[in-house]
Amino acid sequence: MIHFISDLHLSPKHPQVAAAFLRYIGGPARGIDALYILGDLFDAWPGDDALVDPAARGIAQALAALAGSGTKIYIMQGNRDFMLDRGFAEAAGATLIEEPYALSLGDTRYFLMHGDALCTDDVAYQQFRAMVRNPQWRAAVLAKTLEERLALAAEIRMKSEHAKQDKDIEIMDVNLGAVDAAIRAAGQIDLIHGHTHRPACHTHVVDGKACKRWVLHDWHDKAEWLEWTPEHGLAFRSC
Repeated sequence: MIHFISDLHLSPKHPQVAAAFLRYIGGPARGIDALYILGDLFDAWPGDDALVDPAARGIAQALAALAGSGTKIYIMQGNRDFMLDRGFAEAAGATLIEEPYALSLGDTRYFLMHGDALCTDDVAYQQFRAMVRNPQWRAAVLAKTLEERLALAAEIRMKSEHAKQDKDIEIMDVNLGAVDAAIRAAGQIDLIHGHTHRPACHTHVVDGKACKRWVLHDWHDKAEWLEWTPEHGLAFRSC
């Protein structure tokens, strides 16, 4: 059994989400073969030295306990926790993966993304995304103190919220042409992603082949995941 989750946006402002996550780790996630976290586990992540925070360390320890029980854990960076790196992954007993990430389950091939790269209509965001994923920018930010980075993260978050108020909601969704191009580049296989907070299963016909696109839930006061089993394939679950 495989689980896929994303967009928990863990934050001190939303303790109910952290509580739902810990219930999930101690319940439905126990005994699964693998857990894929496809970005935005945290609402903000200033760098892996943020593990000095007891809440962040508690999340890593919960994941490490799950990994210790035999579940393989894979983590992908999102648009909020783009500074999450190997330090956190090691503390969580997880493997950091890049996007797009190819995966075969049974007779079906998938590729995994966070999903923000597909929102190409939001030109301002794509410029920001390119900046924060630039190694030189990241090195300059990591050279700052943790306190300075926390302040920068809060500033970025505030500007993002203000910018959203002036954007058409459709601009922040995926561009269908970008989706088709990504599916074509991956070899016409099914896609699983998060980011847009619009959970659904879509069908895209790319060069004559029907491919599915599964969009993961964001989390609020309960756990939401996409589950794969050999018997039933993919299905959304919650608790």
